[in-house]
Amino acid sequence: MSSTQAEWNQSNWPPLPYVEWKDTLETLHLWTQIVGKIRLSQSVWTNHSWHVTLYVTSRGLTTSPIPHGSRSFEIGFDFLAHQLRVHTGDGRTETMRLERRSVADFYTELLGRLRGLGIDVRIRTLPNEIPGATRFELDHEHRIYIPEQATRFFGALAQADRVFKEFRAGFIGKSSPVHFFWGSFDLAVTRFSGRTAPPHPGGVPNLPDWVAREAYSHEVSSCGFWLGGAMLPEPVFYAYAYPEPDGFRSASLRPSAASFNSTLGEFVLPYDAVRQAPDPDAMLLDFLQTSYEAAADRAGWDRDALERTPNPAERR
Repeated sequence: MSSTQAEWNQSNWPPLPYVEWKDTLETLHLWTQIVGKIRLSQSVWTNHSWHVTLYVTSRGLTTSPIPHGSRSFEIGFDFLAHQLRVHTGDGRTETMRLERRSVADFYTELLGRLRGLGIDVRIRTLPNEIPGATRFELDHEHRIYIPEQATRFFGALAQADRVFKEFRAGFIGKSSPVHFFWGSFDLAVTRFSGRTAPPHPGGVPNLPDWVAREAYSHEVSSCGFWLGGAMLPEPVFYAYAYPEPDGFRSASLRPSAASFNSTLGEFVLPYDAVRQAPDPDAMLLDFLQTSYEAAADRAGWDRDALERTPNPAERR
């Protein structure tokens, strides 16, 4: 076991200071975009872009099986062994090391290894949701990958994924999976009231407006885990509603560390507040639940019809 894995296992919620791992984050963001766009290029469109996402595994992130004609393949990041693996349905595997290397090099090698497996794919190489981005094949700037930081990133994702899935179980209306969006580089889960929503204004960098409008075609209460960026240089849990009901941003949420960020238009709860809490799970679940209630109550959702209380006996 590496020292990083031991540190994570002992603390459960690993430290993830944005400034310290910003360069690795930016490289990983672009690598996951390449892998996510490969899934996108081969998949049938699913409502709200659910066909493009990645999923947390016991070692990192995966595409899940991707169709390719009558075949299938899967691409997975392993942030413990620091490898990218491509598995095909007919038993073949290709492996790439995750190490210091440019986005252009990662892109070129991955598509070459796919061709070696008989999988010829083409993707749009301009990154999504990143202002001023460079096409993958030309990006020699982003190249930092520090294994210990990637392992901590995975450790934080694994904890958030586990708690989000517990929160998701209390809703029987339409809900998204707990999934990782490579465009915005965040883990998210979304609940739907069942009612349609007004057209989204769009305006997301390098993302067609019609995609945003389809994603927000129906009324939502959404929450997630964002790793940080220029607008907010720290990892946070977030919650928002679309359309935002009257009085939502002035709601009092628990815990007291949560606040409304007017720049993001979302409630945020610092990751460090959760990580350092005596009971991180309870604190995060409280934030998820009270932010949902703030949205659902103010928008008049039929909560009796949409919610359930999980029974511990169901685990047996």
